[in-house]
Amino acid sequence: MDESNDVVPTSERPKKPISKQVAKPKPSALFVFGDSTVDAGNNNFIRTPMKSNFPPYGRDFINHIPTGRFSNGRLVPDFVASYVGVKDSVPAYLDPTLRIDDLMTGVSFASAGSGFDPLTPTLSGAISLEQQMKYFREYKSKMEMLIGKERTVDIIKRAAFMLSAGTNDFIVNYYALGEPISQVLYPNVSSYENLLFENIDQFLKELMNEGARKIAMVGLPPMGCLPEVITLNRNAAMNGRECVATMLSVAKDYNVILQNKLKAMQTSETKFYYADIYTPLLDMIQFGKSKLGFEEVSTGCCGTGYIEASILCNMNSAICDDASKYVFWDAVHPTEKAYYYVFTTIRPVVDTVLNDY
Repeated sequence: MDESNDVVPTSERPKKPISKQVAKPKPSALFVFGDSTVDAGNNNFIRTPMKSNFPPYGRDFINHIPTGRFSNGRLVPDFVASYVGVKDSVPAYLDPTLRIDDLMTGVSFASAGSGFDPLTPTLSGAISLEQQMKYFREYKSKMEMLIGKERTVDIIKRAAFMLSAGTNDFIVNYYALGEPISQVLYPNVSSYENLLFENIDQFLKELMNEGARKIAMVGLPPMGCLPEVITLNRNAAMNGRECVATMLSVAKDYNVILQNKLKAMQTSETKFYYADIYTPLLDMIQFGKSKLGFEEVSTGCCGTGYIEASILCNMNSAICDDASKYVFWDAVHPTEKAYYYVFTTIRPVVDTVLNDY
């Protein structure tokens, strides 16, 4: 589509596309790891209930296709890739229809339901971060056969990397389904965070060893404000659907520690960047009605908006008429418009990455 270079949500594209960086070096590719916030459809090709490759998902995506993205349209990596001029959207690595050009400019290895705790992906049959790393190594081997080792090394060296995970570790594992295991093994949240940070540290070092030189890591969102989390917390649900304060506090503390760890890991060769999703998402929830053009900030567009996600949000679900009025598409994941707003707030980080080339 002629419009597809424009990174504005489909429903809100202006007549003129957003200006892109010009006359500057750009990444050779964008590689993405993590969970449903950045899964472009890898879960379509594995045995897991965590899928979204059916309507109404993808209702506002290009050609209205449900790709396996957990939203009505594009995700933050899609907006980033379009903005920096790499490609219009980032495809799923496991998609068997990918061509060599698709592979050369980057793919997503992410899987909905994944997390930094190895136990987390087992709860839903998702692809673990360890397996995502194996897929990346497999990708490198494929590319070496297709275009040669030298060109492959160059692509990796000049590529940008994005990692977004951690939410499932808390809302699915530590505070919910995995409680009998995780909260016994880790009686306080600080000890559990230590486990996550150990695994994050290991994953980032493996990325560095594989040749990654520009790595952006997304922090935790305001987990306590996700519609499903509010619904499952009796006090929050009964008290005007307010956010769960304890989980907001956990996310804030986690993000401070993460930023400090990323700063400490900087080297002369490898740059780390922190992308804040907590602040823009909380801003949309708190000020979306008064300042940002949203009409519904605490329930999703799909179904009742209180509990539906993945297979519970399906063709039989009632759907809102205009998703751009909603912060959340289902009871967990933001709408395309909300993801676009997040992108606009992290665009200075993207520009910093570009300036470092």
